[in-house]
Amino acid sequence: MDVKKLMLDIGQKARAASRSIASASSGDKNNALQIVASKLRKSEGLLIRENEKDIQAAKKNGLSSAMIDRLRLTQERIEEMALAVEEIVSLPDPVGEVTRIWNRPSGFRVGRMRVPIGVIGIIYESRPNVTIDAAALCLKSGNACILRGGSEAIHSNTALAALFQEGLAEAGLPAEAAQAVPTIDRTAVRALLTLDEYIDMIIPRGGKPLIRMIMENSTIPVVKHLDGVCHTYVDADADQKMAEEICVNAKLNRPGTCNAMETLLVHADIAEKFLPGLLGRLKNEGVELKGCEVTRKIVPEVGKAKDEDWKTEYLEKILSVKVVGDIDEAMDHIAEYGSAHTDCIVTESHRNADRFLKEVDSSSVMVNASTRLSDGFVYGLGAEIGISTDKLHARGPMGLEELTCQKFIVLGEGHLRE
Repeated sequence: MDVKKLMLDIGQKARAASRSIASASSGDKNNALQIVASKLRKSEGLLIRENEKDIQAAKKNGLSSAMIDRLRLTQERIEEMALAVEEIVSLPDPVGEVTRIWNRPSGFRVGRMRVPIGVIGIIYESRPNVTIDAAALCLKSGNACILRGGSEAIHSNTALAALFQEGLAEAGLPAEAAQAVPTIDRTAVRALLTLDEYIDMIIPRGGKPLIRMIMENSTIPVVKHLDGVCHTYVDADADQKMAEEICVNAKLNRPGTCNAMETLLVHADIAEKFLPGLLGRLKNEGVELKGCEVTRKIVPEVGKAKDEDWKTEYLEKILSVKVVGDIDEAMDHIAEYGSAHTDCIVTESHRNADRFLKEVDSSSVMVNASTRLSDGFVYGLGAEIGISTDKLHARGPMGLEELTCQKFIVLGEGHLRE
């Protein structure tokens, strides 16, 4: 297979399809998405069978239990994908929205209108639901997309992309508006990253090595979705019962996701009372605990945390724990070791909550809520194409609006520049 030629053909077809999708009506786009949601439910058996091929290969290749969990499709997760697609249908179409318009002294008007970005390349690992989420968001926002999932999910992603293309075709829209790269050859990614004539933006979702490779090799603008070293800080003024439930949910709801808590910070004034119960509960659930010296004095069975642990995204049942002197030490720790993804404070102090919201520089900052809530679907965006840790163009969960840009429009009546 000539991979470069294959990728060039995919890029050209995506660019051609993007023009049709950009001008498609909201009705046509929504019709396609409704068909996709229906097909997801009707094809549940096929999707689970194809996914099982990936699961068996993952086990054979020694992937961790957390990674296998990210990879697995179940009846419940397929239904969640269908619901996410239907949620996107229910959202307003951002394309063509005039966000602002103003009059100039000579009488002409200037405005700003939302328009699609064009062609978006999405490079991701592990989670097959990204195939549907990304394709659905791109379609509703008027963009064509090229999907390159990880080799570990090739059967799942191929089946899901084929299903999505069927939905496009049945709705009278070009199937090439959502193409999956049909090879696991790694040279396909490098070829994709140089198709700047046809692709307008690259969105990578994966670990640091993947992101680093993409940043070094892409000739196309990249919106980064880096790792999630998410923190929960339990303040001295916290409701400790509520704090315990938040921490358990943030760590155990789905440990293999980027918004799971990886580091727990606890104020010294409550540490002796709060930590034994919480850490005992987490240990009983199979969580490996690593802590600072103060934590280990309070709960001796906790392992010793190394400096590397504070900046590690475990994506499994491992938690780093540190006792801090005050909110300033907690925020300093987050600034030094965090990844600007999602961080939470549990407190009844309005002053400390306000400081945390203003001073913690992350894409999502929370008060008295589990970091697991950091998600486009949960936020009401329908779904997300990823969680951007960048500051330019988009930040946090990226939904429909974040997949558009704005252009100026000028409305005149024969106006000339004097």
